[in-house]
Amino acid sequence: MEKAAVQEDGLLIPLIDFSKFLNGSPTQKVETAKAILTGFQTAGFIYLSNLPIPSSTITDAFRRSAQFFRLPATTKESLAWSTPEANRGYSSPGREKVTNLTTTADVSALRTSIPDIKESLEIGRDDEPGHPNHWPSEEEAEADNELAGFRQAMTSFFADLAGLHQSVMRAIAVGMNLPSETHFDRFVDDRDNTLRLLHYPAVRRDVFAINPGQVRAGEHTDYGSITLLFQDQRGGLQVQSPSGAFVDATPIEGTCVVNAGDLLARWSNDTIRSTVHRVVEPPRREGGEEEAGETYPARYSIAYFCNPNFKDFIEAIPGTYTTEADKKYEGIYSGEYLVQRLKATYA
Repeated sequence: MEKAAVQEDGLLIPLIDFSKFLNGSPTQKVETAKAILTGFQTAGFIYLSNLPIPSSTITDAFRRSAQFFRLPATTKESLAWSTPEANRGYSSPGREKVTNLTTTADVSALRTSIPDIKESLEIGRDDEPGHPNHWPSEEEAEADNELAGFRQAMTSFFADLAGLHQSVMRAIAVGMNLPSETHFDRFVDDRDNTLRLLHYPAVRRDVFAINPGQVRAGEHTDYGSITLLFQDQRGGLQVQSPSGAFVDATPIEGTCVVNAGDLLARWSNDTIRSTVHRVVEPPRREGGEEEAGETYPARYSIAYFCNPNFKDFIEAIPGTYTTEADKKYEGIYSGEYLVQRLKATYA
């Protein structure tokens, strides 16, 4: 029986020891894979512990992220996000509005009335032709010790997370009893993923009181296959329960929160759930730091948005349907689908 990371209002998000899939006995491997699949099928979210990535690597990524966001606004703006096709670069507070709305007009209206309180840096694979990452210049890195080694560290971290993505997809394949554990390998080997560094700036507490609809990141589902999320200890992430209420996904040190995205839900013919989530005002804690003063401290998180290779055609996985009429979605190319969603997000 897996431990529960979150259990409230009918929502159970399991806490799963991933080392048992990677290094356990054959029985432990299958049991862990089944637990991972069940978590995605019921909650759409899981927590993984005992990751194959050293904690020091994750700590260093957070440190470097904070250093980046302390740069002058003019420096960050020079690296600005450009197009949905590239999906790389810096987004200033209010630039992106995450939502499940799909029309340009609706997203723009929501962005104007309730902008997200966050800034981010999107990093893609560093070898995609025509879409270079927006790195600080070598001159800036040499002049600022805080930027030294930033590109190398983030490129290395990107590769580590690509490996974790492949391993989680292998667990899904085992859990689904697909013919091969490596079923999804050929769909993820291009590493068409996005590493997002996120900074939710310090914000006055009364901002949330004045505007009850204000959030740090709006209600949304993720677009791709899975998302690997590392969060600091501030809190604020919430996941929608079966009743429609939002439940705190409390940070657990040493874990990665993993959620299924819309493309994996389509791929699985909706046997896997892509669950709505958001980032809101931090929860109040007795005697905690957030209880003092007029301002909530900054929050940092790192998300790695995993996708099938952009060139791959995604349609219902065999075994998730009986006849062609059972397929809930038409097939679509991964890259085409993601650009459609990003165009609405940044409209």
